[in-house]
Amino acid sequence: MRVNRAWLGLAVLMLPTSVVAMDMTALLLALPRLSADLGADNIEQLWISDSYGLMVAGLVITMGTLGDRIGRRRLLLTGAAAFAALSVAAACAVGPLMLIVVRALLGVAGATLAPSTLALITTMFRDERQRGQAIAIWASCQFTGGALGPVLAGLLLQHFWWGSVFLAAVPAMAVLLLAGPLLLPESRGDRAGRPDPASVGLSLVSVLLLVYGIKQLSLQHASAVPAAALVVGAAVGALFVRRQLRLPEPLLDLRLLRSRPFTAVLVALVLAGVAMAGTGLVVTQYLQSVLGHSPLASAVLFAPMGLGVAVGTLTAPLLARRMEQTTAIAGGLAASALGSLLLIGVHGSLALPLVMTGIAVLALGTGPLFALGTGLVVGSVPPERAGSAASMSETGNYFGGSLGFALLGVLAAAVYRDRTHGTSDSPAGAVVASRRLPADRGAELLHTAREAFTASLHTIGVAAAVIFAALAVLTLTLRPASGPAATTTPREQVPASG
Repeated sequence: MRVNRAWLGLAVLMLPTSVVAMDMTALLLALPRLSADLGADNIEQLWISDSYGLMVAGLVITMGTLGDRIGRRRLLLTGAAAFAALSVAAACAVGPLMLIVVRALLGVAGATLAPSTLALITTMFRDERQRGQAIAIWASCQFTGGALGPVLAGLLLQHFWWGSVFLAAVPAMAVLLLAGPLLLPESRGDRAGRPDPASVGLSLVSVLLLVYGIKQLSLQHASAVPAAALVVGAAVGALFVRRQLRLPEPLLDLRLLRSRPFTAVLVALVLAGVAMAGTGLVVTQYLQSVLGHSPLASAVLFAPMGLGVAVGTLTAPLLARRMEQTTAIAGGLAASALGSLLLIGVHGSLALPLVMTGIAVLALGTGPLFALGTGLVVGSVPPERAGSAASMSETGNYFGGSLGFALLGVLAAAVYRDRTHGTSDSPAGAVVASRRLPADRGAELLHTAREAFTASLHTIGVAAAVIFAALAVLTLTLRPASGPAATTTPREQVPASG
């Protein structure tokens, strides 16, 4: 009966996990329509799309540790109530500034959900095998939600106004608020200590400046402001690290990074996020700009990437029963490298099948990393520090996504401009320019733009393959010296020091 309650509780925890992931991606399809209705310019559109993710990335560390101190269930339900109310406010926004502010507040509420759900899973499932299965399901919901977000948005936008995209989160949060107190246990750290406002401020400022600088540097004609933001953010981050190493009860226990396997998993989570986000950015543009599919059709065709991760995370515990966890993770990353290489052959009549197969194999291979790697990170600490460890994993994912959009986006743009000899900045710009030219010259410009963007996709495929292959080698090199993971608990693999 206790086990049944735990699994029912997991079903409830799947709701906020999916909703937060969907909210990150669903706005992509709604942005053109809401921008037209609200009169948002390019800069305002950037902040509408980025303010949510920036606040999540900046506060997930703080919220993970706060849950350890005040109670994970209390923080989760408080965040869910705020998320529902703010979703209604976002749907009723009457101007760009209001929507930017509400999206930022939604990010604050969203930051409470992911580390709380993962920490609760750790306390609800004491059996290592069951905990591994539960974390795999949790991870699959996260990526499935991200994949289905644009599809759901496309369906809603066909029948309702853009605000319906935000209202979709309200029913899920209502179910969580009703069922959570009945099915979820309260848990907190026995040695939580007092909050440290200075550490909270340093972590927030550092992450916001770094993510902002990375995103802005990906834009052409970027000024010196993003570079200054990166420098200041890095300096504030150094102060944060120094403070954490000196505090007896730090906001983030950086001493865990002394373990090589623990650090290897975090590095892998960040760089895998880089490869996946950069590939996803270019593939979605390729489907629309080169192959000519509508946004909704592109969202459906892109769904195999999220679904592939879901399948990979769900099957990862089965692999862990037959081989070491690190072997399963490295094997999956090698498969992801092969999937990335398929993108190199994208051209002509086989373009769409190769794209869909490539992203599906790439995503499938990352499943063991996200399921087993996340379990390794969270299981490596005592239960009272589970929220802090979960926040480290989540921060790695968000940083990886931001870096992927910025770094691989810059690489794709550079290849595109080189292949078009500087005559075009983007395929969308080429479409606009072609309308002002004679028919033959316009057709030639569009052909050149499509060929150039295809070359960008090939380059990103190579870059992603190199990243995944390097991570496979890193995982095998830094794996624990102990036996199979099936007989060794994560805490034995990664001793918590300090």
